[in-house]
Amino acid sequence: MQWHFGPFRLDRANARLWRAEQPVTLRPKTFEVLVYLVTHAGQLVTKEALLDAIWPETAVGEGVLKTSMTELRKALGETAKAPQWIATVHRRGYRFVAPMTLGESLPLEEGPTPPLTPLPAPAPVPALPPLPVSAAPPIPCLVAREAELATLHRWFAKALQGERQLGFITGEAGIGKTILVDTFVTQLAGQDPLWLGHGQCIEQYGAGEAYLPLLEALGQMGRTPAGPQLVALLHQQAPSWLLQLPALLAPAEYEALQRYAGGSTRERMLRELAEAVEVLTATRPCVLVLEDLHWSDTATIEWLAYVGRRREPARLLVLGTYRPVEALVRAHPVRAMVQELTVHGYGAELHLGEWSEAGVAAYLTQRGAGAEVPAELVRVLTQRTDGHPLFLVTVVDELVRQGRLQVAPTGWVPAGGLDAVTGGVPQSIRHLLEHQVAQLPLADQELLAVASVAGVEFAVAAIAAGVQHPGEDVEAQCDILARRYQVVQARGTVVWPDGTVTSRYGFRHALYQELLYERVPVSRRVRWHQQIGMRLEGAFGPRAGEVAAELAVHFAHGRDAQRAVQYLQRAAETAIQRHAPREALSALTRALDLLKTLPDTPARAQWELRLLLTLGPVVVAAQGYAATDVERVYVRAWQLCDQLGESAQLFPVLVGLRRFYQVRAAYQTARELGEQLLVMAQSLDDPAVLLEGRFGIGITLYYLGDLVASREQCTQGLRLYDAQQHRARTMFFGQDPGVACHTYDALALWLLGYPDQALYRSREGLTLAQQLAHPFSLAFALLHSAVLHVARREGQATHEVSEAALTLAREQEFAFWLAWGTFLRGWALTTQGEEREGIAQMCQGLEATRAIGAEVGRSGFLALLAAAYGAAAQPEKGLEVLAEALCVVNTRGERYYEAEIYRLTGELLLACSADRHAAAEASFQQALVVARAQQAKSWELRTAVSLGRLWQQQGQRAKAHELLAPIYSWFTEGFDTPDLQEAKTLLEA
Repeated sequence: MQWHFGPFRLDRANARLWRAEQPVTLRPKTFEVLVYLVTHAGQLVTKEALLDAIWPETAVGEGVLKTSMTELRKALGETAKAPQWIATVHRRGYRFVAPMTLGESLPLEEGPTPPLTPLPAPAPVPALPPLPVSAAPPIPCLVAREAELATLHRWFAKALQGERQLGFITGEAGIGKTILVDTFVTQLAGQDPLWLGHGQCIEQYGAGEAYLPLLEALGQMGRTPAGPQLVALLHQQAPSWLLQLPALLAPAEYEALQRYAGGSTRERMLRELAEAVEVLTATRPCVLVLEDLHWSDTATIEWLAYVGRRREPARLLVLGTYRPVEALVRAHPVRAMVQELTVHGYGAELHLGEWSEAGVAAYLTQRGAGAEVPAELVRVLTQRTDGHPLFLVTVVDELVRQGRLQVAPTGWVPAGGLDAVTGGVPQSIRHLLEHQVAQLPLADQELLAVASVAGVEFAVAAIAAGVQHPGEDVEAQCDILARRYQVVQARGTVVWPDGTVTSRYGFRHALYQELLYERVPVSRRVRWHQQIGMRLEGAFGPRAGEVAAELAVHFAHGRDAQRAVQYLQRAAETAIQRHAPREALSALTRALDLLKTLPDTPARAQWELRLLLTLGPVVVAAQGYAATDVERVYVRAWQLCDQLGESAQLFPVLVGLRRFYQVRAAYQTARELGEQLLVMAQSLDDPAVLLEGRFGIGITLYYLGDLVASREQCTQGLRLYDAQQHRARTMFFGQDPGVACHTYDALALWLLGYPDQALYRSREGLTLAQQLAHPFSLAFALLHSAVLHVARREGQATHEVSEAALTLAREQEFAFWLAWGTFLRGWALTTQGEEREGIAQMCQGLEATRAIGAEVGRSGFLALLAAAYGAAAQPEKGLEVLAEALCVVNTRGERYYEAEIYRLTGELLLACSADRHAAAEASFQQALVVARAQQAKSWELRTAVSLGRLWQQQGQRAKAHELLAPIYSWFTEGFDTPDLQEAKTLLEA
């Protein structure tokens, strides 16, 4: 292939750069730099990436690269200050910015390469003469499915009344699911206008791209005459979805939309499209056809489950097809989703079985234009094909072609008798299809083999790159295959970003594609995948990320591991943006596996580091901060940073490890890593690094019980925080540091005796998290807000906030926050008289946190559980739990709840026995010592109330007043909280 930009033509195969008809002299390394930039057009190419790619395993500095860039700019006739082709990204690298087109590479000859000339138009394909019925290929028709077709129309009639319908048509391959849906859709064409979208799940790469069939359906609807109406609606109702459809917007509109709707959540994406569909169907009904859901991505299944459970009116009919056996073998979630919807009456399932003898007879009658069908022929064909529609149709095709079966004036006649018919039927549909393909001309077989590599549906321009024939010739060949042999079917046209307009075709059935692909020798398969991938990459250029999942498959099978890894990472980043963690995790895992096949070079190590830094937050979100996989990812990343001498990349690695050890309650290690971040910040002069170090140390100090120092670090972090500046880094850190600083500053404020300020600061953090629309940070803010409400002894508020957090955590599959939310909701239940259920949920939450390795804050959770046991008249059980809590305090150094643990010990001792006053008083006194040492005024007040009440009961009223009055008088706010109200009541008594 050749790249054309402006007057230049870059011929990579022949290592030449031409300006019009004149060759441009470049040193080999400078030429390689240009090739690398052109093949990564539109992307930021860092200096490090260029050095690794062009000078691998060679110790060179940036000066060498600067020399090559100076030479290259001179050859291209531009300067760094006024770039026309290559823009400099300050301190980072370069980006090729010129528009390009592609052409085919010509053999290198002496002198200038001849200019590209248009290929002559192909000779018109002669029209095929009409064929008699006996030899005609079958026209797809619906037979023996009248009842099923009527069911689809009943579903549609309900949808027209505003009762949304999700119908799932199931059956094995070739049973007739697609033709049933196509016939139904065709019958709707004559009715009033409707929105009609079709999405196809693709086995090869469909599961790797989030929302693939839904986006295909929306894109299809957006290209209809009513498309502008859809685009306007999506802009208003579902901007996060319109962001995934750049082809429907002009570049300037798309950039503006990115600024307007950049933040999103998984729940928001689900809700946006569901609400948009409801608004859309107010003007005209909508039918969404989603085929082969057994190959779909998980995110699409989640959207179907979400939209199916909504009760708002919508004139919506979703028709999904899938193969149950295939779904079972793959353990695909589509089956569970369909069962859940149908059990609750939110969806319906329609299973298609084989034809009976009556169905076979109906097919033959229709195909023979009413010709009589012998009963024995029906019986034999039904037995041999089991009434499988595709098998039967293909068998009849073959028997007619061979002359063994004919339509005579008297009806269908088996030439040579029934034995000849029986002998002409292969053992299975696969054998039959193999035989059918083998009868095609060799050129057609090769074309179909290349097409099978492209997929169930394919673009002519893509397979032209595989067979290496002009696109016009390939299109004419596909047309003949579609009309004469009916192996493929025309599926319209598509326009690629480089301006290529190409026809699309699809196999008559996926079984053809599967069979043909299996027959392709490995060496050819590799070559064709590579050629198709290169053609697609060139066609999409800077927009190659839009088809990253497809390109990743082609380059992986094409043994181009480097490109496959590149596009798997881009597919993972797209999945993260669409809040589809499973798809992201799958893509990154495959990329890391592929990377192992490459030579062990610095370039490979650099790629592995990039992948691990993208993978870390995904694993944190899916498994929790303290999962062993988190440590494995970040420890390996640290090793790579050390190996590569990467200081900037070490920053997110240290952040990930610090959080891992923090949640594992390895506080000293976490503190050391935080201090290392502060040292790094000074050397890099980077406020973001300084902020991470500040809030990291602040959180650690909070759990260690150094509350004043914790507040100081958090407040300094808040002074450094800039939402816009840090927003872009949130994806790599897993959570927003500003949200964390707000929430932990709030918790420290409460302990230090400022309950109202604590509540205000907590709400600031929650508001920030909502504005950022970052799901993990929002869950963080919600759960820590619930913790503050627990501290303020506000049961109803705790219940409401923890329920909201649990909803979000379930939707996003945040294991860590699910565990915390379960525990806190349990505590709230104990305050509402549901001690038994509440304690059960608290224990469940504690077990869940331990199961994922999370130990942070455990002493505080155990103290709350002990208090719940006390409220449930089980003080002995509570004391056992407090003993475990004190063990955590002493072994982990986790002292933020230490004073309260001693206070609760005293309370439960008194609840166990009236003669344990001395032991209880000793516990209260110890609690006061700890609280005063930490300046934890809230713990001191609560303990003074407990000890004052004990002294009051012992008749030491003056002593009790002398203890409680000073600490109560110290407070200047929070007088409506239970703690201060109890203290006031006791003082007055």
